[in-house]
Amino acid sequence: ILSIQRKPKISASRKLMLKSLMVAKAKEELEQEILVKEKEKHKYLAERAPPLNTSGLSLGQLQDLCRELHAKIDVVDEERYDIEAKVALNKREIKDLSIKVLDLRGKFKKPTLRRVRVSADAILRSLLGSKHKVSMDLRANLKSVKKEDTEKKRPVEDSDWRKNVEAMSGMEGRKKMFDAAKAGPVQ
Repeated sequence: ILSIQRKPKISASRKLMLKSLMVAKAKEELEQEILVKEKEKHKYLAERAPPLNTSGLSLGQLQDLCRELHAKIDVVDEERYDIEAKVALNKREIKDLSIKVLDLRGKFKKPTLRRVRVSADAILRSLLGSKHKVSMDLRANLKSVKKEDTEKKRPVEDSDWRKNVEAMSGMEGRKKMFDAAKAGPVQ
């Protein structure tokens, strides 16, 4: 089977140039958007909070102006509180709806699993229920080893260990050990 590689429609250098142009255009639009928002903010503040002219006002007029400002502040605080309450309510509703969506999809958070030791009998009992009557003994199939066989293989020396130590002491004992080591591994 021959695999035919298609040549890309746009070269890599052209692709890189287009990407850089797109990034430059996006950056430019973002700066324009920031400037527009800043102008709208200043316009809104000029409408809502005109500059105060306190020069040439008497004490009574200044007190009246302060009362007006306090009343406006109270109204704004009430509006802010109402808006914050609406936002909190909407957030709760969004959270509840997202939980419902996850429930409908069937994607639940998987619980962390713990290792549990279960015997083979318990597994069969859980799978088969009351039908399981045969006890499964895993050790029954193991090969049995007789003790007599293992004892015959091991050479038993009933001699006194002190005699063996005395025989091996000195140069003669070392020579015997050396000769035994040479003769032992050859088969």
